[in-house]
Amino acid sequence: MSLPLDPDGHLYVFGYGSLMWRPGFPHAQAHPALLRGFHRRFCLWSRHYRGTPETPGLVLGLDRGGACRGLAFRVAATDAPAVLDYLEERENPTGESVYHRRLLPVHLLDGGRRALAVAYVADPACRAFCRPCEATAAQVIARARGKTGPNREYLLNTLRHLEALGVRDSRLARIAALMEGAPA
Repeated sequence: MSLPLDPDGHLYVFGYGSLMWRPGFPHAQAHPALLRGFHRRFCLWSRHYRGTPETPGLVLGLDRGGACRGLAFRVAATDAPAVLDYLEERENPTGESVYHRRLLPVHLLDGGRRALAVAYVADPACRAFCRPCEATAAQVIARARGKTGPNREYLLNTLRHLEALGVRDSRLARIAALMEGAPA
């Protein structure tokens, strides 16, 4: 099996949600990056990490259309097989194909060059795929809690890290504002 490496010989991994603030794998550098053709959206029910089967939460996925700013982590080729195994277990933890691993072009904003990066794109055919309105997303996120903690923490950490990158995601900001008024 050939590794999905960029022509520069490294693996790049595009993070747009929790990977930005908890990558969990060794990397040499994190580049601010732009991915075109997809946008960040709460579009996956989480019955594991940020919810339970009884009270599902919501997690972010890359959904078709628009653009998404995040981080592209540069990983040494020697670490690539272990990192890819780790990511597969993390992104599809119960064996259900929630995300498709894709190799997509990203623009590295700190160097102005293009790189090919592994990105996990939401699978619209999986049973966990959804597109709730912002008010519903806020209500779900306000009350859900899973194996890795409260769903609210996931949203707020993502917003904080986007802010640190100088990125304002208006959809996530509206969900956070609505969540503050939702019952926990």
